Amino acid sequence: MNRSPGLTTTLAAAAAMLVFGSAFAAADVPTPPKDTPAMMKGIQTAVLAGGCFWGVEGVFERLKGVVEVTAGYSGGNKDTAFYEMVGSGTTGHAESVQIRYDPAKISYGTLLAVFFTVAHDPTQLNYQGPDHGTQYRSVIFYANDGQKVVAEGYIKALDQAKVYRQKIVTQVVPLKAFYAAEEYHQKFLDRNPDYPYIVYWDLPKIEALRKTFPELVVQGM
Repeated sequence: MNRSPGLTTTLAAAAAMLVFGSAFAAADVPTPPKDTPAMMKGIQTAVLAGGCFWGVEGVFERLKGVVEVTAGYSGGNKDTAFYEMVGSGTTGHAESVQIRYDPAKISYGTLLAVFFTVAHDPTQLNYQGPDHGTQYRSVIFYANDGQKVVAEGYIKALDQAKVYRQKIVTQVVPLKAFYAAEEYHQKFLDRNPDYPYIVYWDLPKIEALRKTFPELVVQGM
């Protein structure tokens, strides 16, 4: 089931408003482009960055068809792929998540629909919410030409539909490497649901995910 959700509904807008507030403008959200045939073979990997990786990881690990989500760093070198160094904002890294998924159950385009609709605000340049610095920038790290085409096509469609009041600033750049973050960052949201940052900034994303994409969420999550 390579499902690309039809997002041209007020439901998508209402749920996104829970997360982004006035940044979200349009009542209708365009459907993402279809994956290319080459993107449909075997388990695939997507690497996305949209602010603090705790909440982004928590969103994607709840999707049917997602095999594994790992919090980590991408955009810089191996020698600087450590939380304390990345936090300086000088390493080139962005806090990222690596998503391994089954394209027979969920498409790359659908992952991007979730990324843009509930996982983060793609109009915030080099910050997300309270977190400021290039390490919190919005990035799609594409692993192949198909991912690049789908990502760039979807961003163009979202901008043309004026889904957001401001222009999308998400970078689309080639994936060079992904480095897993320290163990205490993995599944942080699930292990610390009462942590104040999680309660205020990330649990609303989970609620918006359930409202926007109920058919994509694993039961009980």
